[in-house]
Amino acid sequence: MQRRAFYSFHYKLDNWRASQVRNMGVFEGNRPASDNDWEQIKRGGNKVIQKWIDNQLKEKSVAIVLIGEKTAGRNWVKYEIKKAWDDGKGILGIYA
Repeated sequence: MQRRAFYSFHYKLDNWRASQVRNMGVFEGNRPASDNDWEQIKRGGNKVIQKWIDNQLKEKSVAIVLIGEKTAGRNWVKYEIKKAWDDGKGILGIYA
């Protein structure tokens, strides 16, 4: 069974490293959000961000948390992990 992954990471600090890992999904039709997409989503506020995360996780079977120095303190990363867990998704942590 092919897994479709949702990538969770500290955007501001780890985006440049995370892009190397998340872009691997392009070959599987798992296109990551571009920087411009993410900036647009953020402008919509917390409800828009949460809805985007929820919609992204719907189609995925696993959440991959790219762990950086300050990842654990990020509210959206915590939300993504909890949402994936509550939805019965696989969760994988990678120290990036």
